[in-house]
Amino acid sequence: MHYKWRALALLWVAFFLQQGTRQIFGATLTSIQGSLGAGAAEIGMVATVFTFVYGLSVPFAGVAADLLNRKWMVVSGVFVFCLGIFASGFASSLALILVTYGILNGFGQSFYYPSATSIIGELHKDTRATALSILQMGLYAGIIGCSVASGALAESGTDGWRVPFWAFGGIGVAWALVLALGLNKSARDSAHEERNERQSESKKPSLREAFLVFISNPSALLLAVGLGMMIYVDVGFKTWMPSHLAESFGLAKGSAALNAVLWHYIGAFVGVTLGARISDRFVKRRPSVRMETNIAGLALAVPFIAWMAYAQSLVSCGAAMALFGIFRGVYDSNLMASLFDIIPQRYHASGAGIMLSCGFVFGSTSPVVLGFLKQGFSSSAGIASLAAFYLVGAAVIAFARCRTFGRKICG
Repeated sequence: MHYKWRALALLWVAFFLQQGTRQIFGATLTSIQGSLGAGAAEIGMVATVFTFVYGLSVPFAGVAADLLNRKWMVVSGVFVFCLGIFASGFASSLALILVTYGILNGFGQSFYYPSATSIIGELHKDTRATALSILQMGLYAGIIGCSVASGALAESGTDGWRVPFWAFGGIGVAWALVLALGLNKSARDSAHEERNERQSESKKPSLREAFLVFISNPSALLLAVGLGMMIYVDVGFKTWMPSHLAESFGLAKGSAALNAVLWHYIGAFVGVTLGARISDRFVKRRPSVRMETNIAGLALAVPFIAWMAYAQSLVSCGAAMALFGIFRGVYDSNLMASLFDIIPQRYHASGAGIMLSCGFVFGSTSPVVLGFLKQGFSSSAGIASLAAFYLVGAAVIAFARCRTFGRKICG
C-alpha cells in the first residue's frame, strides 16, 4: 500500500477512538448521573470542562506540531487521552471524572487533530478533500460503534457504565504503540514537494507568528466563527440527545444511545462523501467551492434540527436526524480543506489548532446551557435552540465567501 494511504488508515483508527471515546460519556450519561448523584447541569459540566480544556490546549498543540515531529504528537496524544478514558472508569465522584475525562482526556485529544490533518494535507494534494473526508468517516463510525457498545454495557448493572471506559481506553493505549511503529518518523518528508519547500525555510513558525497570520486573514477568522457555531451544536447534540430520546419515547439506555447516533451519522456518511466529491471535482475551476459547500451544509440542516427536537414519534425523529446528518456531513467534508486553501502550508497545523480553539472554547458552553434549558423548560426546547447556531454559522461563512474570499466573484 502506498504510504499516504497506509498513514491515512492508521490515523483513521486513531480518529475512530478519539471521537468514539467522546461519545461514551453521552451514551452513559444517565447511568453516570445516577451513580454519582449529580444534577443535569452538574453532569453537563463534565462535557463543558472537556470541551473547554480541549479548546484552550489545541492552539498550542497545533504550533507544537509545526515545530516538532507530527508523528510523535499524534502518538503521545492518543496515549494520553486514552489513559484519561481508562482512568475515568475508576472515578468515584464528579470531581474525579472532571479530572480524568474533562482535563486529562481533553488535553490529550488536543494533540491529535492538528497533527493528523496536516500530515494528511501534506500527503494528499489533488485528493485532499477526499482523504480528509475518509478521515471524517472515522468520526462517524467511532461515535456509532462506541455509543452502541457503551449504551448496551451501561445496562449490565449499576456500574456497567465503567466497562466501556476501561475497554476503549485500553484499546487506545495499545493503538498508540501501533502508531509509533507504523507511521514514518517524519510524515512531511514523504511528499517530495513539501520536503523541498521545508528545506528552503530556515525559520519555523512561532505561536505569535502563526496567530498574527491567522487573525490577519478575515476568511480564516470567519471560518473559525462558523466552526464555533457548528461545535456548539455538535457537543450539545451528542451530550443530550440520548437522554432526550430515552425520556421522549421511553427507550432503554442502549436503544436510546443507538438511535441518537445511528441515523444521524448514516446521513453524515452520505453527506461527507457527496461534499468531498463535489469540491474536489470543481475546486480548480471554482476556488470558492469548498467554502460554498460549508455554507450549504449548515444552512440546509437548520429545519431538520428543529424537526428532530419536536418530533412526535421515533420514526419521525430518526428521519429528521438522518437529514440533519446529511447536511452536517456536507459541511464536515470541507471543514479543514477550506482553511488549508487560504493559509500557507507552513501554518496548516498551527492554523488548524487556532481555529479549533476558537470553536471548542465557544462550543464548550453548550452542555451546561442545554442542561439549564432542560431544567427550566424541556429537553426539546434546548435541542431546538441549536438550529439558531447553525443558521448564524451559515450566515457568517456566507459573509466570508462574498466579502473576503470571493470579492472578485461577488463584486
